[in-house]
Amino acid sequence: MESSRRWWTLTGVALATFMTFLDNNVVNVALPSIQRDLHLTLSGLEWIVSSYILVFSGLMLVGGRLGDVYGRRRLFITGLALFTGASLLAGLANSESILITARVLQGVGASLSVPSTLAIISSTFPDARERSRAVGVWSAVSALALALGPLTGGFISDHWHWGWIFLINVPVGVATIAIIAVSMRETTEDVRRRLDLPGLLTSAVTLLSVTYALIEGSDRGWTSALILGAFALAAVTGAVFIVLETRAADPMVDLSLFRNRVFSGGVGAMVLWGFGVMGVYLFTAMFLQNILGFSPTKAGASIIPMALMMIVIAPFAGSVARRLGTHLTVAAGLTLNVAGLVMVSFVGEGAHFLDLMPSFVLFGIGSGLTMMPLTDAVIGVLPSDRAGAASGVLNATREVAGLLGVTIIGAILTSRQSAALRGGSTPTHAFLAGYQLALLVGAAIVFIGVPLSLYALRTGRSAPRETEPVLEPVA
Repeated sequence: MESSRRWWTLTGVALATFMTFLDNNVVNVALPSIQRDLHLTLSGLEWIVSSYILVFSGLMLVGGRLGDVYGRRRLFITGLALFTGASLLAGLANSESILITARVLQGVGASLSVPSTLAIISSTFPDARERSRAVGVWSAVSALALALGPLTGGFISDHWHWGWIFLINVPVGVATIAIIAVSMRETTEDVRRRLDLPGLLTSAVTLLSVTYALIEGSDRGWTSALILGAFALAAVTGAVFIVLETRAADPMVDLSLFRNRVFSGGVGAMVLWGFGVMGVYLFTAMFLQNILGFSPTKAGASIIPMALMMIVIAPFAGSVARRLGTHLTVAAGLTLNVAGLVMVSFVGEGAHFLDLMPSFVLFGIGSGLTMMPLTDAVIGVLPSDRAGAASGVLNATREVAGLLGVTIIGAILTSRQSAALRGGSTPTHAFLAGYQLALLVGAAIVFIGVPLSLYALRTGRSAPRETEPVLEPVA
């Protein structure tokens, strides 16, 4: 009975993760349909995509800490109910203002539910082997959402009204709330009941500011007063946040966690993975459609083998990590990711679907070997009363790293493309030159995680879950 309850809890957490991660990119390929129906400006289209990511990323630390203080089950259900209701509003929206408002509310709901997912898994599965399997499921579901986003959006745009992109969340959300309400127990043990309001405020302003600057920088100009001001605000409030947290008796984020070699190294490796991989992912979709001539549905379907390999590999990655050590497993996975990115860079404009498969499959295997052991190692050293906030740190860094990757790698692609156009290249050849350079830069960034993982995650086995973190010096 107890075992069944745990796995039903994981089912609910996985469904919620799938929905909220899917909404990161499901809208992109449907934007032309939305624009025609609602007569939107380009700025309105950008905010339909960006408003969700902005609020989701900016409030993650807040959501994680609120779950620690008020109970993760309560916050999880509250956030999921808000996300589901906002999805209904978005699906029925008949104006730009209503749709953007609904996307903001979706972001708030996701920020209340997602940050605690890893903490819920950690507390629900205290046994290291079961926890590894659970994290494997969570990692696979995250990958599946990433892969199915463009496919789902493309299919719905081709065959149905665009509103179904959001409406499909409603029955899934209701079912997930019911599953969690029945199966999950409230996690209130050992949780301090003091809310760090200055920490909540400064962390939210920091993340919201830096996310806004990364989203809007390319359109408004990186040297514009607004973008420079946003970065400056993020720097100031970030510094204030660090000072406040080091002096607070009951801080929102215990910064001593970063003295733990596994935690800080794992978060660093996650940032590098997210920076390189998520930064290239968006432009691969553009390559498939603009250079190879794939339809939105076919472009989305091309990513599926990558996700399937990750789903197949992730459940076994924990066993591999226990045999070889987390450091070797993650380093091997990142190496395969690098190899996959480099292989794609050699695919030219005359490529076919099957030409892409070896690199996509290799990349899927590498991601399966990377994400599950890496996530398991990091949450394995979380203190129980700070698990939500620390889990929020992990999720927030991945989201911001992805945005940073899109921004910087996008700038590299654009710069190389512009130089090629000035040199007389055709638009197709110019984009391809920029895309190939972006892939190689992304591969180089991901590769930095290999030596980092070999050093930071060297434990000989998956890190055990401790009631309090075992602090090891980073250097």
